[in-house]
Amino acid sequence: MKNIDSYTHVRGESIYLDDIPVVQGTLYAAVFDSPIAHGRIKAIDLSVAGSIKGVERIFTSSDIPGENQIGGIVPDEELFATTHVHFCGMPIVMVVAESEEIARLAVSKIKVDIEPLPIITDPREAWEKGELIIPPRTFKLGDTTSAWEKCDHVFEGRTETNGQEHLYIETQGAYALPLENGTIRIYSSTQGPTAVQRTAARVLGIPMHRLEVDTTRLGGGFGGKEDQATTWGIMCALATWHLKRPVKYSLHRMEDMRMTGKRHPYSADFKIGLSKDLKILAYEVTFYQNAGAAADLSPAVMERTLFHCTSSYFIPHVLATAYSCRTHLPPNTAFRGFGGPQGMFVIEAAIAKTANALGVPASDIQQQNLLRTGDEFPYGQKAESEANECWNKAIELYDLSRLRKEIDEHNSVNKQYKKGLALMPICFGISFTKTMMNQARSLVHVYTDGSVGVSTGAVEMGQGVNTKMLQVAASIFSIDPALVRINSTNTYRIANTSPSAASATADLNGRATEIACQEILKRLKKVAAEEFSAGEDEIEIKDNWVFAKSEKTTWEWKRLVFETYFRRISLSELAHYTPPGIHYDLKKEKGHPFAYHVYGTAIITVTIDCLRGTYDFDSVKVVHDFGNSMNEVIDIGQCEGGIVQGIGWMTIEEIVYDKEGRLRSNALSTYKVPDIYSVPKEITIHFLDTKKPNLAIFGSKAVGEPPLLYGIGAYFALRNAIKAFNPTVDIAYDAPMTPEKVLMNLYSKSNR
Repeated sequence: MKNIDSYTHVRGESIYLDDIPVVQGTLYAAVFDSPIAHGRIKAIDLSVAGSIKGVERIFTSSDIPGENQIGGIVPDEELFATTHVHFCGMPIVMVVAESEEIARLAVSKIKVDIEPLPIITDPREAWEKGELIIPPRTFKLGDTTSAWEKCDHVFEGRTETNGQEHLYIETQGAYALPLENGTIRIYSSTQGPTAVQRTAARVLGIPMHRLEVDTTRLGGGFGGKEDQATTWGIMCALATWHLKRPVKYSLHRMEDMRMTGKRHPYSADFKIGLSKDLKILAYEVTFYQNAGAAADLSPAVMERTLFHCTSSYFIPHVLATAYSCRTHLPPNTAFRGFGGPQGMFVIEAAIAKTANALGVPASDIQQQNLLRTGDEFPYGQKAESEANECWNKAIELYDLSRLRKEIDEHNSVNKQYKKGLALMPICFGISFTKTMMNQARSLVHVYTDGSVGVSTGAVEMGQGVNTKMLQVAASIFSIDPALVRINSTNTYRIANTSPSAASATADLNGRATEIACQEILKRLKKVAAEEFSAGEDEIEIKDNWVFAKSEKTTWEWKRLVFETYFRRISLSELAHYTPPGIHYDLKKEKGHPFAYHVYGTAIITVTIDCLRGTYDFDSVKVVHDFGNSMNEVIDIGQCEGGIVQGIGWMTIEEIVYDKEGRLRSNALSTYKVPDIYSVPKEITIHFLDTKKPNLAIFGSKAVGEPPLLYGIGAYFALRNAIKAFNPTVDIAYDAPMTPEKVLMNLYSKSNR
């Protein structure tokens, strides 16, 4: 089935925030944000800005009727700065005016006197000074202290991974409208409508039922709109609450890049020990997470880093500790993979360092240690593994020995162009790691003409979740998909939603939709059974027709629906779903936090121009564990996008802050993302044939985040290509591997 949004997307008819017709009397907001990263506010001069014609009102923290607090996990983030600023881009003042141009003009006239204070941008410095968001957490398996004595090889090292800008096509924004009786509707470009509703209620000091949040779709999110979209929805609602007029705010691209957080940069130390036969016996790792100035989602991101610190490998003795370090950068936030990729990079770096020292391919160590069913993760859950199946199929299907031979032959006769290859196995847990969030509801109405309306908490942001929700309803009712409509995500229709994140959206909301449709189907079958003198188990609905005792009846779907309504039987159902078996004990750091895991293996090949330091990705060949995919076209698209986004993070996307905490990579001229010329020349994706059961909707495993992890292999393929040119170079494990870094490593002093 095609993506149901394809038609309106290509015609420019899909409705995003800026496509909502503007109501007469709408005002426009703009924010004055801190020009320095850390300081004490001494004075704010609003006189010139306030005198500009068309300025309706200027808001500061003193105008907040409830709490000036938007922190979710930790209440440590103000909506508007009061006495201190903690990062460049921190909102201080909001101007509301008759037009966007006037609002921005007024912002440019605001003056603020800030006394500078010491600035920290490095997480290790923050750790040394005790600047932590939360206390550290440690995962432990076995006993590393005694295990080192049994290791024949022990290596230590350090890694660095930079952040990543979400760069969604649609920037952050919201549009608030006043309704009757002091209620407000907020159209928000958010992955978490309930988060906007809940936090806005706190800031305004009103109950949640007076705030309706509605989201039709997002122009991309990638985690950047899970928590940080809340700020702009609240600001618009605050102005609407005071002025009783509609207020809109869509951020300029450079505002968005300056004021919002990124993927978390990490610094890490590792120690790894192996036996003679390359079995990893012990692994210790310490993560220093750069959280930024406030918690945001950093504690949860840090937790998932720990959950994925051993990646696709079984290691009997593990000690992993993570620190969430407070710096003076914008609060970093969720990004596709949610901390998992940062943890997986470190174990891959440890394996690469070990392989280089021992003179063996890294793949020998990788393969020797892949998870098998029954192996225990450091957090206590037992693996239901497809790791070896994916690895072996990739080697066979893509003929790894031939690829290596071709690369060796190429490198032996080419001086300027060198090729490299790396394998990247993945293992990614699917569920919110906060157990409470693993729940969803779905409201299904069957109308008397046979059409169906479905409302869930799932937010469509390009990942095709609406298409999958439609497939669930159409499949269970066995009706024409054209009869099903997926409604916008709305907190009045579906309350208390979890955000569309963690790759769990289709599973949770799809399962809830499945339950709702099944309940309605039972009522429909009961009516048909009475009409055709059959047992309810002898009634089937197939392709819009009712069958009784395997015979086609005279009733079609619409007739059955109307007859059910005529007998005063409900054609609506609100269903609730939470996956069984999920639990976690934070005190013990043990449990079963994931519904299931997704596995896969990629083989990545690259070519470096050793004169210029530039590179091409020749191919990414993947065997991926989709389970039983319910929509291969959508799933392949998610894989392709995730792979390229992961490659971008590992190669050309470089976030640069100066020592003063100012973002230097603040525009598309200074921040590079993969374009059509830098994506792999070939991406091949094979669906692993597997019969293992799982908790996914229709057995179709989540596919949002796992494919991004394949991009980590691009970094190590580039390292191998550099080594082919300069075998003695000692390359720091510092991502991204930009062309500048490639060039410097190609001609490092060790080769002179």
